[in-house]
Amino acid sequence: MRNALKVALFILIFIGFLTITKDYWEGWLLGTFSLFVTLSVIFISFVIFLENRHPTKTLTWLVLFGSFPLVGFIFYLFFGQNYRKKRLFRKKALLDEQTFRKLETNRADQERKLYMKPHQQPLLQLAKRLTQESISTATKTRVLTNGEETFAAIFAELEKAEHHIHLEYYIVRDDDIGQRLKHILMAKAKKGIHVRFLYDAVGSWKLSKTYIQEMREAGVDMIPFSPVRLPFLNNTINFRNHRKIIVIDGKVGFVGGLNIGDEYLGKNEYFGFWRDTHLLISGEAVRTLQLIFLQDWYYMTGQQLLTLNYLSAPTVADDALGGVQLVAGGPDTKWEVIKHLFFAMITSAQRSIWIASPYFIPDEDILTALKVAALSGIDVRLLVPKRPDKKIVFYASRSYFPELLEAGATIYEYEKGFMHSKIIVVDGELASIGTANMDMRSFHLNFEVNAFLYQTPSVQTLVNDFMNDFHHSSKIDIAQFQQRPLWMRIAESTARLLSPLL
Repeated sequence: MRNALKVALFILIFIGFLTITKDYWEGWLLGTFSLFVTLSVIFISFVIFLENRHPTKTLTWLVLFGSFPLVGFIFYLFFGQNYRKKRLFRKKALLDEQTFRKLETNRADQERKLYMKPHQQPLLQLAKRLTQESISTATKTRVLTNGEETFAAIFAELEKAEHHIHLEYYIVRDDDIGQRLKHILMAKAKKGIHVRFLYDAVGSWKLSKTYIQEMREAGVDMIPFSPVRLPFLNNTINFRNHRKIIVIDGKVGFVGGLNIGDEYLGKNEYFGFWRDTHLLISGEAVRTLQLIFLQDWYYMTGQQLLTLNYLSAPTVADDALGGVQLVAGGPDTKWEVIKHLFFAMITSAQRSIWIASPYFIPDEDILTALKVAALSGIDVRLLVPKRPDKKIVFYASRSYFPELLEAGATIYEYEKGFMHSKIIVVDGELASIGTANMDMRSFHLNFEVNAFLYQTPSVQTLVNDFMNDFHHSSKIDIAQFQQRPLWMRIAESTARLLSPLL
């Protein structure tokens, strides 16, 4: 409510300013304002040109500025300030790299226990080069396939907490499930258990001040990630923390697609059943998930908590567990880590590539890799929602369907409810599950975290879940799709033009 009032106040002040100065707009004030916007657009265009962004992105911005200067200027303030990305997060990137190198376990010992086929070895080498996160062969995972199963597991583990609870979420709502979480955390904090809660300031902008205050009064350390002081002129507004992390006592962790809200339990009338996927992790890899949280916490608070109380994760001894690697991606990394690993997974495929993503806006690299795989006879399947939650993104996603269908890919639209899972399974042996969508925002702008699974039992569970989801989906027929109305084609093409900016 507080953030909504700030936005409303800003709008009222702006309207008041226009009203008071309306008699001057035909004179020098209008000329001055036009000159300011024109010079700003020219300067911003020059900056974008020098950044050597992808030509598609550069041309999209330049066309937008040339056609609608004022709209382009405002849109850039919200979504375009990538040139400051490295500078904004340089310190965090350096500290994260140093910390992971110092604290993570020896990779060679883990890799000797993990058999990877020759054509999969480049993926393992890429993971070594791009990340500081080690691969664990002493970690157990369990796939959670919907909201009821996920929140039941989360609350059961929270009740067992004895030392600390760490949470990091993009969206937190003050509804039934949010209240239930709040009461558990408050009760644990009052018992002396350290509860730290990092929530994204933009994703959770509707979260009430009362909710946060009650948590803090009970002893919960509740901190916003990158708070937005001036909504329309903030350098970090475009770089959001999209991670969903829970770590309990350093022994058990959760990661996946579900935020905290009743819609994830299927209580929203528009969406109905909410199909999502989360992962329960126990054992050694929880330590990496803990490190990701602790580094984010340090970035926002300056509190360094790299002690044995938080970093002594137990191991699970079982030769059949396979490999688990937790990978953090974001604007603070030198490389587009998660995108590159997705690309390597796709290009390593010999039999099948199955992808589930609610928002499918691939860049040229990923799109080309999928088309080449489909043209090569590999079973490429894409699972997307049939009902949109963000219409611009929905139509932008559909604009990529014709070329994929023509290449031989199969596209399924989920009909049972809303499909929000973020999964890739390759050859039924390798998988990724986490917070990153198959879109440019997850690749370039958001802080994300994914679990990469190498021949674990959970991969087969994901395959089985895919098969079940296909039964609740309709397969797009290319001939029928080509007959869609003209207005829909126009909407798709228009949204496609904006896709590099989404």
